[in-house]
Amino acid sequence: MTQTSDTTSYKDIKQTVLQRIRSGEWQPDALLPNEQELAVEFSCTRTTVNRALRELADEGFLERRRKAGTRVLSAPQRQARFTIPLVRDEIEAAGGTYRYALVSHETQTAPDWLTARLALRVDQRVLHVRCMHFSTNTPFQFEDRWIVIDSVPQVEQADFSSIGPNDWLVQTVPFTNVELTFLASRADATLAGFLDVSEGEPVFTAERITWLQGQPVTFAKMYFAAGYRMTTEF
Repeated sequence: MTQTSDTTSYKDIKQTVLQRIRSGEWQPDALLPNEQELAVEFSCTRTTVNRALRELADEGFLERRRKAGTRVLSAPQRQARFTIPLVRDEIEAAGGTYRYALVSHETQTAPDWLTARLALRVDQRVLHVRCMHFSTNTPFQFEDRWIVIDSVPQVEQADFSSIGPNDWLVQTVPFTNVELTFLASRADATLAGFLDVSEGEPVFTAERITWLQGQPVTFAKMYFAAGYRMTTEF
């Protein structure tokens, strides 16, 4: 069905485009009309059309290339989307009482493995912060985080005695790219003590790297206590 109202929303356009794809009116690899043609058809602005098509591309239904136009993908490429809340929010949403504890806080030259991982200079300085997050006094997460001082100079004056480094970064520094890795780690003696698990026990682990305009900001490893789970939807 073609929308003709001058109040057509981008959601209306998304729905119509999806209907045409699913009905076979627009076949896989078919080239869509250009934005100006669609704006005339839907009696709306090109900005509204652009948002609708951009979201459908993000959701894996369309492929958009500059000067080549917009095509229907032969197979929708659905993307998993992970919601990673602040630890405090995650604990309180589950009915727990959040408590934070700083374990250590040290400025040093980046170790070799971190220099290689983040493509740092060999003499680059980083802040290494380790801390614990508790849910009603039960271990929830051990956080081991490295922050690149050149990327976040103000971190040297930050006080992490009462606020976690992730909370501070979210409030202070924007980021443009994130890399997430999920794995199982075996708890060494130190980690076993923090999380109250047996030494050698597998521990759910998340690694996160963030960048700001191509500059590495932070590398963090989050180790979760037994029973933790993460869910995503397609």
